Amino acid sequence: MNRSGATAPLYWHLIDDQWMHYTLSGLCPIVPTDPVRHINFYEASAYAHWKGMRLPTEAEWEIASDRFEWGTLWEWTGSAYLPYPGFAPEPGAIGEYNGKFMVNQMVLRGASVVTAPGHSRSTYRNFFHPHVQWQFTGLRLAAENV
Repeated sequence: MNRSGATAPLYWHLIDDQWMHYTLSGLCPIVPTDPVRHINFYEASAYAHWKGMRLPTEAEWEIASDRFEWGTLWEWTGSAYLPYPGFAPEPGAIGEYNGKFMVNQMVLRGASVVTAPGHSRSTYRNFFHPHVQWQFTGLRLAAENV
């Protein structure tokens, strides 16, 4: 908790009255205009709703990706991790393992500054459990459906 009794974000530290966070360059001051990062799906979704917006679906993100800059942070979508249409799991242990491994996860799209080059493409799907604050995750907002 900070001095006001509020819980600070996981990666922030109050040092000599200055909010700091860990970066690839070490501990640095928070810059309010920088993109929000290290957030979980629930935080991203709550912020989107607070702004009167929403997280884009996985399909919306991919279709629009050539119109915006991406690749600094993985971006949460409003889509649960599901297989593509027509996908059939492998029979036996491999299919059973993959089915259990990917359940209850949400899709992130894009890449981050530490993503391997072969995975930095607009069609790559990443996925994590929604409650976990992963490093290099952020959000992109979409207009509410009209």
